[in-house]
Amino acid sequence: MLRIAVQSKGRLYDETMKLLDEAGVKLNRGKRILLLSAKSFPVEVLFLRDDDIPQAVANGTADVGIVGENEYVEKGQEAQLVKRLGFSKCRLSLAVPKEEVYHGMAWFEGKTIATSYPKILSDYLAQRGIRAELHVISGSVEIAPGIGLADAIFDIVSSGSTLVSNQLKEVETVMQSEALLIAHQGLTADKQAILEQLLFRFEAIQAAEGKKYVLLNAPKARLPEIVELLPGMKSPTVTPLADPEWVAVQSVIAETHFWEIIGKLKALGAEGILIVPIELIC
Repeated sequence: MLRIAVQSKGRLYDETMKLLDEAGVKLNRGKRILLLSAKSFPVEVLFLRDDDIPQAVANGTADVGIVGENEYVEKGQEAQLVKRLGFSKCRLSLAVPKEEVYHGMAWFEGKTIATSYPKILSDYLAQRGIRAELHVISGSVEIAPGIGLADAIFDIVSSGSTLVSNQLKEVETVMQSEALLIAHQGLTADKQAILEQLLFRFEAIQAAEGKKYVLLNAPKARLPEIVELLPGMKSPTVTPLADPEWVAVQSVIAETHFWEIIGKLKALGAEGILIVPIELIC
């Protein structure tokens, strides 16, 4: 049995649970709210505060964890980074009152900065020779300048709307963050094997993101041009039709270029274009 530590609430919780569900990890709901087993896969999920996850994985309370990179770096625990998961992306930034005139890092010299990430911030300031006082707050960091607790803040930024609502402006991005899969450094062979199975499922889900499966009928005379538009995973699948002048073509295309490619296919005479969503690519 592999124990996975995940955040107990918030955006990272929502996206983590969606990933686990897509990977076939269906949880048994029961009286034990903090620890739930899965129905059809040898894992159990332990729900923790996000800032407790790195230590729980490092000391073996959990075998693996899904945690924000910000917390992984801040806590500095000896847990192995296994995979970047590509969701819950945000950044850690310095922000100052919007009326301040900001010309560079020298502005922070001698100032008080409120933050929940003192290690990351102190390292960043030290590298730039800036001396500032850090006021450590757990939660609601953005209100600190408005109530006179600090001159500036260092906190997570996603859309930036929280800064705007608190009359702040982002002036320095210190690091980018996303969800990480981390693991205890002393996993047994059995637990490592389960982790490999879970990774395979995660990677299949990620490979399918932003891609569509396309099936179409095309005039055989235009096939070379159509194949050039549709590289697929390696190359398109081409199947003869009853009409010797036509073929069926199947391929995978990226969603970012979807409409552009569909337009070009139609211009080349493609017909009966069918678009199918992809759940997994293994």
